[in-house]
Amino acid sequence: MTNRLWIYDTTLRDGAQCEGLSLSLEDKLRIARQLDSLGIPFIEGGWPGANPKDVQFFWRLKEQPLTQAEVVAFCSTRRPGTTAANDEMLQAILSAGTRWVTLFGKSWDLHVIESLKTTLEENLAMIRDTIQYLRSQGRRVIYDAEHWFDGYKHNRDYAIKTLEAAADAGAEWLVLCDTNGGTLPHEVSQVVRDVLAALGTNREVPVQLGIHTHNDSGVAVANALAAVQEGVTMVQGTINGYGERCGNADLCSLIPNFQLKLGHNCIEDEQLVKLTQVSRSISEIVNLAPDDHAPFVGLSAFAHKGGIHVSAVEKNPLTYEHLEPEKIGNRRRIVISDQAGLSNVLAKARTFGMDLDRKNPACRQILEKLKDLESQGYQFEGAEASFELLMREALEQRPPWFEIKGFQVHCDKVGEDCTALATVKLSVNGTNILEAAEGNGPVSALDAALRKALVNFYPAIAHFYLTDYKVRILDSGAGTSAKTRVLVEFSNGQDRWTTVGVSGNILDASYQAVVEGLEYGLVLGDREAIVLTVSSY
Repeated sequence: MTNRLWIYDTTLRDGAQCEGLSLSLEDKLRIARQLDSLGIPFIEGGWPGANPKDVQFFWRLKEQPLTQAEVVAFCSTRRPGTTAANDEMLQAILSAGTRWVTLFGKSWDLHVIESLKTTLEENLAMIRDTIQYLRSQGRRVIYDAEHWFDGYKHNRDYAIKTLEAAADAGAEWLVLCDTNGGTLPHEVSQVVRDVLAALGTNREVPVQLGIHTHNDSGVAVANALAAVQEGVTMVQGTINGYGERCGNADLCSLIPNFQLKLGHNCIEDEQLVKLTQVSRSISEIVNLAPDDHAPFVGLSAFAHKGGIHVSAVEKNPLTYEHLEPEKIGNRRRIVISDQAGLSNVLAKARTFGMDLDRKNPACRQILEKLKDLESQGYQFEGAEASFELLMREALEQRPPWFEIKGFQVHCDKVGEDCTALATVKLSVNGTNILEAAEGNGPVSALDAALRKALVNFYPAIAHFYLTDYKVRILDSGAGTSAKTRVLVEFSNGQDRWTTVGVSGNILDASYQAVVEGLEYGLVLGDREAIVLTVSSY
Protein backbone atom coordinates (compact mmCIF):
# COMPACT_ATOMS: atom_id res chain seq x y z
CA MET A 1 0.00 0.00 0.00
CA THR A 2 1.30 3.45 -0.82
CA ASN A 3 1.36 6.04 1.96
CA ARG A 4 0.92 3.22 4.50
CA LEU A 5 0.33 4.10 8.13
CA TRP A 6 0.68 1.29 10.64
CA ILE A 7 -2.00 1.18 13.34
CA TYR A 8 -1.02 -0.41 16.63
CA ASP A 9 -3.81 -1.22 19.09
CA THR A 10 -3.09 -1.42 22.81
CA THR A 11 -6.67 -1.79 24.10
CA LEU A 12 -5.86 -5.15 25.70
CA ARG A 13 -2.92 -3.78 27.68
CA ASP A 14 -2.89 0.00 28.05
CA GLY A 15 -6.66 0.30 27.53
CA ALA A 16 -7.29 -2.30 30.23
CA GLN A 17 -5.76 0.11 32.75
CA CYS A 18 -8.88 2.28 32.40
CA GLU A 19 -10.67 2.75 35.72
CA GLY A 20 -13.82 0.61 35.81
CA LEU A 21 -12.63 -1.73 33.03
CA SER A 22 -11.81 -5.35 33.82
CA LEU A 23 -11.23 -7.99 31.16
CA SER A 24 -11.51 -11.74 31.50
CA LEU A 25 -9.47 -14.04 29.29
CA GLU A 26 -12.51 -14.63 27.08
CA ASP A 27 -13.09 -10.87 26.87
CA LYS A 28 -9.55 -10.36 25.63
CA LEU A 29 -9.88 -13.07 23.01
CA ARG A 30 -13.19 -11.67 21.74
CA ILE A 31 -11.74 -8.16 21.50
CA ALA A 32 -8.65 -9.45 19.68
CA ARG A 33 -10.84 -11.11 17.05
CA GLN A 34 -12.90 -7.93 16.64
CA LEU A 35 -9.69 -5.96 16.04
CA ASP A 36 -8.42 -8.60 13.66
CA SER A 37 -11.62 -8.39 11.60
CA LEU A 38 -11.18 -4.60 11.47
CA GLY A 39 -7.79 -5.07 9.84
CA ILE A 40 -5.63 -3.67 12.67
CA PRO A 41 -2.08 -4.83 11.79
CA PHE A 42 -0.59 -4.84 15.33
CA ILE A 43 -2.51 -5.94 18.44
CA GLU A 44 -0.70 -5.69 21.75
CA GLY A 45 -1.91 -8.60 23.84
CA GLY A 46 -0.39 -7.88 27.23
CA TRP A 47 2.67 -8.63 29.33
CA PRO A 48 3.32 -12.40 29.45
CA GLY A 49 4.60 -13.38 32.86
CA ALA A 50 3.06 -10.37 34.59
CA ASN A 51 -0.13 -12.35 35.27
CA PRO A 52 -1.49 -15.82 34.40
CA LYS A 53 -4.30 -14.38 32.24
CA ASP A 54 -1.87 -12.82 29.77
CA VAL A 55 0.12 -16.05 29.54
CA GLN A 56 -3.07 -17.97 28.73
CA PHE A 57 -4.09 -15.33 26.18
CA PHE A 58 -0.98 -15.92 24.08
CA TRP A 59 -1.29 -19.69 24.44
CA ARG A 60 -4.90 -19.61 23.24
CA LEU A 61 -3.96 -17.55 20.18
CA LYS A 62 -1.26 -20.08 19.32
CA GLU A 63 -4.00 -22.72 19.18
CA GLN A 64 -6.39 -20.52 17.18
CA PRO A 65 -4.36 -17.79 15.44
CA LEU A 66 -5.80 -14.53 14.19
CA THR A 67 -6.34 -14.17 10.44
CA GLN A 68 -4.07 -11.22 9.64
CA ALA A 69 -2.92 -9.25 12.70
CA GLU A 70 0.46 -9.52 14.39
CA VAL A 71 -0.04 -10.21 18.10
CA VAL A 72 2.59 -8.36 20.12
CA ALA A 73 3.99 -9.16 23.56
CA PHE A 74 4.90 -6.23 25.81
CA CYS A 75 7.64 -5.91 28.42
CA SER A 76 10.28 -3.62 29.93
CA THR A 77 14.04 -3.57 29.53
CA ARG A 78 16.03 -5.93 31.71
CA ARG A 79 16.66 -5.07 35.34
CA PRO A 80 19.73 -3.05 36.38
CA GLY A 81 22.82 -5.02 37.28
CA THR A 82 21.99 -8.20 35.37
CA THR A 83 21.95 -9.39 31.77
CA ALA A 84 19.05 -9.86 29.41
CA ALA A 85 19.91 -13.53 28.90
CA ASN A 86 19.57 -14.17 32.64
CA ASP A 87 16.38 -12.14 33.17
CA GLU A 88 13.48 -14.51 33.90
CA MET A 89 10.99 -11.88 32.76
CA LEU A 90 12.37 -12.05 29.21
CA GLN A 91 12.08 -15.85 29.17
CA ALA A 92 8.33 -15.48 29.70
CA ILE A 93 8.24 -13.05 26.77
CA LEU A 94 10.00 -15.51 24.50
CA SER A 95 7.65 -18.30 25.63
CA ALA A 96 4.70 -16.29 24.35
CA GLY A 97 5.95 -17.13 20.87
CA THR A 98 5.13 -13.83 19.19
CA ARG A 99 7.16 -12.63 16.24
CA TRP A 100 7.04 -9.04 17.51
CA VAL A 101 7.88 -7.71 20.98
CA THR A 102 7.30 -4.18 22.19
CA LEU A 103 9.90 -3.14 24.72
CA PHE A 104 9.65 0.00 26.80
CA GLY A 105 12.56 1.83 28.35
CA LYS A 106 13.25 5.02 30.25
CA SER A 107 13.80 8.26 28.34
CA TRP A 108 13.61 10.68 31.25
CA ASP A 109 16.71 10.95 33.44
CA LEU A 110 14.43 11.65 36.42
CA HIS A 111 12.90 8.16 36.09
CA VAL A 112 16.30 6.51 35.64
CA ILE A 113 17.64 8.03 38.84
CA GLU A 114 14.49 8.15 41.00
CA SER A 115 12.53 5.07 39.81
CA LEU A 116 15.19 2.63 38.59
CA LYS A 117 17.77 3.81 41.12
CA THR A 118 20.55 3.34 38.60
CA THR A 119 22.92 5.38 36.46
CA LEU A 120 22.24 6.98 33.10
CA GLU A 121 24.88 4.78 31.44
CA GLU A 122 23.39 1.61 32.91
CA ASN A 123 19.97 2.56 31.52
CA LEU A 124 21.50 2.86 28.02
CA ALA A 125 23.11 -0.55 28.51
CA MET A 126 19.77 -2.02 29.60
CA ILE A 127 18.14 -0.77 26.38
CA ARG A 128 20.92 -2.07 24.12
CA ASP A 129 21.35 -5.42 25.85
CA THR A 130 17.61 -6.24 25.94
CA ILE A 131 16.99 -5.41 22.29
CA GLN A 132 20.12 -7.25 21.13
CA TYR A 133 19.08 -10.33 23.10
CA LEU A 134 15.54 -10.33 21.71
CA ARG A 135 16.92 -9.90 18.20
CA SER A 136 19.33 -12.82 18.77
CA GLN A 137 16.29 -14.94 19.64
CA GLY A 138 14.61 -14.12 16.31
CA ARG A 139 12.24 -11.43 17.59
CA ARG A 140 11.45 -8.16 15.86
CA VAL A 141 11.36 -5.21 18.24
CA ILE A 142 9.29 -2.05 18.62
CA TYR A 143 10.86 0.27 21.17
CA ASP A 144 8.48 2.42 23.25
CA ALA A 145 10.36 5.44 24.61
CA GLU A 146 8.43 5.94 27.84
CA HIS A 147 7.96 9.55 29.03
CA TRP A 148 9.77 10.60 25.88
CA PHE A 149 8.47 14.17 25.63
CA ASP A 150 9.08 14.97 29.31
CA GLY A 151 12.52 13.45 29.08
CA TYR A 152 13.30 15.44 25.94
CA LYS A 153 12.21 18.70 27.57
CA HIS A 154 14.36 18.12 30.67
CA ASN A 155 17.48 16.59 29.13
CA ARG A 156 17.39 16.58 25.32
CA ASP A 157 20.84 15.09 24.77
CA TYR A 158 20.26 12.11 27.04
CA ALA A 159 16.80 11.41 25.63
CA ILE A 160 18.27 11.30 22.11
CA LYS A 161 20.97 8.89 23.33
CA THR A 162 18.27 6.43 24.50
CA LEU A 163 16.76 6.40 20.98
CA GLU A 164 20.17 5.95 19.38
CA ALA A 165 20.86 3.02 21.72
CA ALA A 166 17.59 1.36 20.70
CA ALA A 167 18.11 1.97 16.98
CA ASP A 168 21.71 0.74 17.03
CA ALA A 169 20.63 -2.43 18.88
CA GLY A 170 18.10 -3.30 16.16
CA ALA A 171 14.72 -1.83 17.08
CA GLU A 172 12.64 -1.34 13.91
CA TRP A 173 10.34 1.36 15.29
CA LEU A 174 11.09 4.02 17.87
CA VAL A 175 7.81 5.11 19.44
CA LEU A 176 7.72 8.51 21.13
CA CYS A 177 5.41 8.25 24.15
CA ASP A 178 3.61 11.18 25.77
CA THR A 179 3.07 9.06 28.86
CA ASN A 180 1.87 11.86 31.13
CA GLY A 181 -0.32 13.37 28.40
CA GLY A 182 0.91 16.91 28.99
CA THR A 183 2.34 17.78 25.58
CA LEU A 184 0.54 20.02 23.06
CA PRO A 185 0.36 19.54 19.27
CA HIS A 186 2.80 22.30 18.33
CA GLU A 187 5.36 20.78 20.71
CA VAL A 188 4.85 17.31 19.22
CA SER A 189 5.44 18.65 15.71
CA GLN A 190 8.67 20.41 16.70
CA VAL A 191 10.03 17.47 18.69
CA VAL A 192 9.35 14.96 15.89
CA ARG A 193 11.19 17.23 13.44
CA ASP A 194 14.11 17.51 15.87
CA VAL A 195 14.29 13.75 16.41
CA LEU A 196 14.34 13.00 12.69
CA ALA A 197 17.09 15.56 12.21
CA ALA A 198 19.11 14.28 15.19
CA LEU A 199 18.95 10.61 14.17
CA GLY A 200 19.79 11.43 10.58
CA THR A 201 19.04 9.57 7.38
CA ASN A 202 22.44 8.00 6.75
CA ARG A 203 21.76 4.82 8.70
CA GLU A 204 21.91 1.47 6.95
CA VAL A 205 18.32 0.89 8.13
CA PRO A 206 16.36 4.19 8.18
CA VAL A 207 14.73 5.09 11.49
CA GLN A 208 10.93 4.64 11.64
CA LEU A 209 9.10 6.67 14.26
CA GLY A 210 5.88 5.90 16.07
CA ILE A 211 3.67 7.97 18.38
CA HIS A 212 1.83 6.99 21.58
CA THR A 213 -0.26 9.74 23.17
CA HIS A 214 -2.41 10.06 26.27
CA ASN A 215 -5.38 12.38 26.65
CA ASP A 216 -4.67 14.17 29.93
CA SER A 217 -4.68 17.54 28.14
CA GLY A 218 -7.57 16.57 25.85
CA VAL A 219 -5.36 16.53 22.75
CA ALA A 220 -4.25 12.89 22.34
CA VAL A 221 -5.85 12.61 18.89
CA ALA A 222 -4.52 16.02 17.82
CA ASN A 223 -1.02 15.07 18.99
CA ALA A 224 -1.06 11.85 16.98
CA LEU A 225 -2.27 13.72 13.89
CA ALA A 226 0.51 16.29 14.33
CA ALA A 227 3.15 13.57 14.62
CA VAL A 228 2.02 11.81 11.46
CA GLN A 229 2.08 15.10 9.56
CA GLU A 230 5.78 15.33 10.46
CA GLY A 231 6.66 11.84 9.25
CA VAL A 232 5.66 9.31 11.92
CA THR A 233 4.60 5.97 10.37
CA MET A 234 3.16 4.04 13.37
CA VAL A 235 0.31 5.24 15.58
CA GLN A 236 -0.55 3.55 18.87
CA GLY A 237 -3.95 3.95 20.49
CA THR A 238 -7.01 2.17 21.85
CA ILE A 239 -10.57 1.58 20.72
CA ASN A 240 -12.90 4.21 22.21
CA GLY A 241 -9.88 5.91 23.80
CA TYR A 242 -9.83 3.55 26.81
CA GLY A 243 -6.81 3.95 29.05
CA GLU A 244 -5.47 5.05 32.40
CA ARG A 245 -6.56 8.41 33.83
CA CYS A 246 -8.06 10.33 30.88
CA GLY A 247 -7.39 7.60 28.36
CA ASN A 248 -5.30 7.04 25.23
CA ALA A 249 -5.62 8.37 21.71
CA ASP A 250 -8.90 7.05 20.30
CA LEU A 251 -8.37 4.90 17.21
CA CYS A 252 -12.04 5.36 16.32
CA SER A 253 -11.24 9.01 15.64
CA LEU A 254 -7.71 8.55 14.33
CA ILE A 255 -8.36 5.90 11.68
CA PRO A 256 -11.09 7.81 9.76
CA ASN A 257 -9.13 11.06 10.05
CA PHE A 258 -6.00 9.45 8.65
CA GLN A 259 -7.75 7.47 5.95
CA LEU A 260 -10.61 9.71 4.81
CA LYS A 261 -9.08 13.14 5.37
CA LEU A 262 -5.31 12.78 5.12
CA GLY A 263 -5.16 10.05 2.50
CA HIS A 264 -3.20 7.47 4.50
CA ASN A 265 -3.85 3.77 4.06
CA CYS A 266 -4.64 2.23 7.46
CA ILE A 267 -7.19 -0.52 6.76
CA GLU A 268 -9.26 -1.58 3.75
CA ASP A 269 -12.40 0.41 2.89
CA GLU A 270 -14.58 -2.66 3.47
CA GLN A 271 -13.07 -2.94 6.96
CA LEU A 272 -13.50 0.77 7.68
CA VAL A 273 -17.29 0.41 7.38
CA LYS A 274 -17.09 -1.96 10.39
CA LEU A 275 -15.60 0.73 12.63
CA THR A 276 -18.82 1.81 14.35
CA GLN A 277 -19.94 -1.77 14.91
CA VAL A 278 -16.54 -2.76 16.37
CA SER A 279 -16.53 0.30 18.64
CA ARG A 280 -19.95 -0.55 20.06
CA SER A 281 -19.27 -4.29 20.28
CA ILE A 282 -16.11 -3.70 22.29
CA SER A 283 -17.95 -1.30 24.60
CA GLU A 284 -20.42 -4.11 25.26
CA ILE A 285 -17.62 -6.61 25.93
CA VAL A 286 -15.89 -4.31 28.43
CA ASN A 287 -19.29 -3.43 29.97
CA LEU A 288 -18.90 0.32 29.63
CA ALA A 289 -21.71 2.39 28.14
CA PRO A 290 -20.92 3.66 24.61
CA ASP A 291 -20.22 7.37 24.38
CA ASP A 292 -23.15 8.60 22.30
CA HIS A 293 -21.29 11.84 21.57
CA ALA A 294 -18.03 10.23 20.43
CA PRO A 295 -16.77 11.59 17.07
CA PHE A 296 -17.44 9.40 14.03
CA VAL A 297 -18.88 6.33 15.83
CA GLY A 298 -21.19 7.86 18.47
CA LEU A 299 -24.95 7.51 18.20
CA SER A 300 -25.19 11.32 18.05
CA ALA A 301 -22.23 11.86 15.71
CA PHE A 302 -24.56 12.41 12.75
CA ALA A 303 -27.73 13.39 14.62
CA HIS A 304 -29.61 16.53 13.58
CA LYS A 305 -32.01 18.27 15.94
CA GLY A 306 -32.61 21.88 14.87
CA GLY A 307 -35.29 22.34 12.22
CA ILE A 308 -33.06 24.48 9.98
CA HIS A 309 -30.31 21.86 10.14
CA VAL A 310 -32.69 19.05 9.27
CA SER A 311 -34.16 20.94 6.35
CA ALA A 312 -30.68 21.65 4.96
CA VAL A 313 -29.40 18.09 5.47
CA GLU A 314 -32.43 16.72 3.67
CA LYS A 315 -31.47 18.82 0.65
CA ASN A 316 -27.72 18.18 0.84
CA PRO A 317 -26.00 16.31 3.72
CA LEU A 318 -22.79 18.28 3.14
CA THR A 319 -24.45 21.31 4.70
CA TYR A 320 -24.08 19.88 8.23
CA GLU A 321 -21.99 16.68 7.89
CA HIS A 322 -18.23 16.53 7.47
CA LEU A 323 -18.35 13.10 5.79
CA GLU A 324 -20.79 10.36 4.83
CA PRO A 325 -21.61 8.38 8.00
CA GLU A 326 -21.93 5.16 6.00
CA LYS A 327 -18.18 5.20 5.29
CA ILE A 328 -17.45 4.33 8.90
CA GLY A 329 -20.59 2.26 9.46
CA ASN A 330 -22.64 4.93 11.22
CA ARG A 331 -25.93 6.47 10.09
CA ARG A 332 -27.71 9.78 9.97
CA ARG A 333 -30.36 10.37 12.64
CA ILE A 334 -33.07 12.99 12.81
CA VAL A 335 -33.70 13.93 16.43
CA ILE A 336 -37.19 14.85 17.58
CA SER A 337 -37.63 17.44 20.35
CA ASP A 338 -39.30 20.76 21.10
CA GLN A 339 -36.63 22.29 18.84
CA ALA A 340 -38.10 20.37 15.90
CA GLY A 341 -39.74 21.83 12.85
CA LEU A 342 -41.91 20.17 10.25
CA SER A 343 -38.77 19.01 8.42
CA ASN A 344 -37.79 16.92 11.45
CA VAL A 345 -41.20 15.22 11.51
CA LEU A 346 -41.12 14.43 7.78
CA ALA A 347 -37.53 13.19 7.89
CA LYS A 348 -38.18 11.08 10.97
CA ALA A 349 -41.26 9.57 9.37
CA ARG A 350 -39.13 8.41 6.44
CA THR A 351 -36.80 6.55 8.82
CA PHE A 352 -39.90 4.71 10.05
CA GLY A 353 -40.89 3.80 6.50
CA MET A 354 -43.64 6.43 6.26
CA ASP A 355 -43.51 8.94 3.38
CA LEU A 356 -45.66 11.85 4.56
CA ASP A 357 -46.89 14.77 2.50
CA ARG A 358 -46.04 18.12 4.07
CA LYS A 359 -49.65 19.18 3.40
CA ASN A 360 -51.07 16.30 5.41
CA PRO A 361 -52.87 17.84 8.45
CA ALA A 362 -51.55 14.97 10.58
CA CYS A 363 -48.02 16.41 10.27
CA ARG A 364 -48.99 19.60 12.07
CA GLN A 365 -50.94 17.59 14.63
CA ILE A 366 -47.87 15.46 15.35
CA LEU A 367 -45.67 18.54 15.73
CA GLU A 368 -48.15 20.26 18.06
CA LYS A 369 -48.59 17.09 20.14
CA LEU A 370 -44.82 16.71 20.35
CA LYS A 371 -44.26 20.23 21.64
CA ASP A 372 -47.17 19.91 24.09
CA LEU A 373 -45.85 16.66 25.57
CA GLU A 374 -42.29 17.99 25.83
CA SER A 375 -43.63 21.00 27.72
CA GLN A 376 -45.06 18.47 30.22
CA GLY A 377 -41.65 16.85 30.66
CA TYR A 378 -41.54 14.18 27.95
CA GLN A 379 -38.28 13.87 26.02
CA PHE A 380 -38.42 12.24 22.62
CA GLU A 381 -34.88 12.81 21.38
CA GLY A 382 -33.86 10.05 23.78
CA ALA A 383 -37.01 7.98 23.23
CA GLU A 384 -37.53 7.61 19.50
CA ALA A 385 -39.65 4.48 19.92
CA SER A 386 -42.23 6.49 21.87
CA PHE A 387 -42.24 9.11 19.15
CA GLU A 388 -42.89 6.51 16.45
CA LEU A 389 -45.87 5.24 18.47
CA LEU A 390 -47.13 8.83 18.82
CA MET A 391 -46.76 9.33 15.08
CA ARG A 392 -48.51 6.07 14.21
CA GLU A 393 -51.38 6.95 16.50
CA ALA A 394 -51.88 10.32 14.76
CA LEU A 395 -51.86 8.53 11.40
CA GLU A 396 -54.21 5.82 12.70
CA GLN A 397 -51.51 3.20 12.10
CA ARG A 398 -51.01 2.10 15.71
CA PRO A 399 -52.30 -1.46 16.04
CA PRO A 400 -54.40 -2.17 19.15
CA TRP A 401 -52.05 -4.87 20.44
CA PHE A 402 -53.50 -4.73 23.96
CA GLU A 403 -55.49 -2.45 26.25
CA ILE A 404 -54.29 -1.58 29.74
CA LYS A 405 -56.90 -1.77 32.50
CA GLY A 406 -54.72 -1.05 35.52
CA PHE A 407 -51.90 -2.26 37.78
CA GLN A 408 -50.89 -2.62 41.42
CA VAL A 409 -47.43 -2.97 42.98
CA HIS A 410 -46.71 -4.19 46.49
CA CYS A 411 -43.24 -4.06 48.06
CA ASP A 412 -42.10 -5.97 51.16
CA LYS A 413 -38.87 -5.45 53.07
CA VAL A 414 -38.02 -8.10 55.63
CA GLY A 415 -34.55 -7.71 57.12
CA GLU A 416 -32.08 -7.26 54.29
CA ASP A 417 -34.44 -8.66 51.66
CA CYS A 418 -36.77 -6.47 49.59
CA THR A 419 -39.18 -8.00 47.06
CA ALA A 420 -41.90 -6.58 44.84
CA LEU A 421 -45.14 -8.12 43.58
CA ALA A 422 -46.93 -6.56 40.60
CA THR A 423 -50.46 -7.32 39.39
CA VAL A 424 -51.61 -6.15 35.96
CA LYS A 425 -55.01 -6.15 34.31
CA LEU A 426 -55.28 -5.87 30.54
CA SER A 427 -57.28 -6.99 27.54
CA VAL A 428 -56.09 -8.65 24.32
CA ASN A 429 -58.55 -9.25 21.47
CA GLY A 430 -61.46 -8.91 23.90
CA THR A 431 -59.96 -11.36 26.40
CA ASN A 432 -59.47 -9.93 29.91
CA ILE A 433 -56.28 -11.01 31.67
CA LEU A 434 -55.18 -10.71 35.29
CA GLU A 435 -51.57 -11.69 36.02
CA ALA A 436 -49.06 -11.26 38.81
CA ALA A 437 -45.30 -11.63 39.02
CA GLU A 438 -42.47 -10.97 41.44
CA GLY A 439 -39.29 -9.03 40.81
CA ASN A 440 -36.29 -7.62 42.64
CA GLY A 441 -37.91 -4.18 42.40
CA PRO A 442 -41.21 -2.62 41.32
CA VAL A 443 -40.13 -2.02 37.70
CA SER A 444 -38.78 -5.54 37.39
CA ALA A 445 -42.04 -6.94 38.79
CA LEU A 446 -44.16 -4.80 36.43
CA ASP A 447 -42.08 -5.89 33.45
CA ALA A 448 -42.38 -9.56 34.44
CA ALA A 449 -46.16 -9.35 34.99
CA LEU A 450 -46.75 -7.68 31.62
CA ARG A 451 -44.65 -10.27 29.81
CA LYS A 452 -46.46 -13.08 31.58
CA ALA A 453 -49.81 -11.63 30.51
CA LEU A 454 -48.83 -11.07 26.88
CA VAL A 455 -46.37 -13.79 25.86
CA ASN A 456 -49.02 -16.39 25.00
CA PHE A 457 -50.59 -13.92 22.59
CA TYR A 458 -47.32 -12.51 21.24
CA PRO A 459 -44.47 -15.05 21.56
CA ALA A 460 -41.93 -12.52 20.25
CA ILE A 461 -42.13 -10.76 23.63
CA ALA A 462 -40.13 -13.62 25.14
CA HIS A 463 -37.11 -12.28 23.23
CA PHE A 464 -37.39 -8.68 24.49
CA TYR A 465 -35.35 -7.71 27.52
CA LEU A 466 -34.83 -4.52 29.48
CA THR A 467 -31.28 -3.18 29.11
CA ASP A 468 -31.38 0.24 30.80
CA TYR A 469 -33.56 2.28 33.15
CA LYS A 470 -33.06 5.99 33.81
CA VAL A 471 -34.96 8.33 36.11
CA ARG A 472 -34.89 12.13 36.10
CA ILE A 473 -36.62 14.44 38.57
CA LEU A 474 -37.99 17.31 36.46
CA ASP A 475 -38.81 19.88 39.14
CA SER A 476 -36.61 19.11 42.12
CA GLY A 477 -37.92 22.13 44.03
CA ALA A 478 -41.27 20.36 44.38
CA GLY A 479 -39.78 17.78 46.75
CA THR A 480 -41.57 14.44 46.94
CA SER A 481 -44.40 15.71 44.70
CA ALA A 482 -41.96 16.38 41.84
CA LYS A 483 -42.74 15.12 38.37
CA THR A 484 -40.56 12.20 37.20
CA ARG A 485 -39.40 11.22 33.73
CA VAL A 486 -38.43 7.60 33.12
CA LEU A 487 -36.53 6.31 30.09
CA VAL A 488 -36.52 2.55 29.53
CA GLU A 489 -34.34 0.84 26.94
CA PHE A 490 -35.23 -2.57 25.49
CA SER A 491 -33.44 -4.92 23.10
CA ASN A 492 -34.30 -8.06 21.17
CA GLY A 493 -30.66 -9.02 20.69
CA GLN A 494 -30.37 -7.08 17.42
CA ASP A 495 -32.13 -3.74 17.82
CA ARG A 496 -32.34 -1.32 20.73
CA TRP A 497 -35.25 1.03 21.39
CA THR A 498 -36.10 3.51 24.13
CA THR A 499 -39.48 4.66 25.43
CA VAL A 500 -40.46 7.39 27.87
CA GLY A 501 -43.03 7.88 30.61
CA VAL A 502 -43.78 10.99 32.70
CA SER A 503 -45.84 11.23 35.88
CA GLY A 504 -45.86 12.60 39.41
CA ASN A 505 -45.68 8.92 40.44
CA ILE A 506 -42.45 7.14 39.53
CA LEU A 507 -44.25 3.77 39.22
CA ASP A 508 -46.80 5.21 36.82
CA ALA A 509 -44.03 6.80 34.71
CA SER A 510 -42.18 3.48 34.70
CA TYR A 511 -45.33 1.59 33.77
CA GLN A 512 -45.97 3.90 30.81
CA ALA A 513 -42.43 3.41 29.53
CA VAL A 514 -42.42 -0.38 29.96
CA VAL A 515 -45.83 -0.78 28.29
CA GLU A 516 -44.72 1.29 25.30
CA GLY A 517 -41.41 -0.59 25.19
CA LEU A 518 -43.17 -3.94 24.82
CA GLU A 519 -45.64 -2.48 22.33
CA TYR A 520 -42.89 -0.96 20.20
CA GLY A 521 -41.08 -4.27 20.06
CA LEU A 522 -44.19 -5.72 18.46
CA VAL A 523 -44.43 -2.77 16.04
CA LEU A 524 -40.75 -3.24 15.14
CA GLY A 525 -41.32 -6.90 14.43
CA ASP A 526 -44.41 -6.11 12.38
CA ARG A 527 -42.52 -3.50 10.36
CA GLU A 528 -39.77 -6.00 9.64
CA ALA A 529 -42.35 -8.56 8.49
CA ILE A 530 -41.86 -10.87 11.45
CA VAL A 531 -45.03 -12.95 11.69
CA LEU A 532 -46.44 -12.92 15.20
CA THR A 533 -48.84 -15.74 15.95
CA VAL A 534 -51.89 -14.86 18.04
CA SER A 535 -52.87 -17.94 20.01
CA SER A 536 -55.78 -18.59 22.33
CA TYR A 537 -55.08 -17.70 25.95
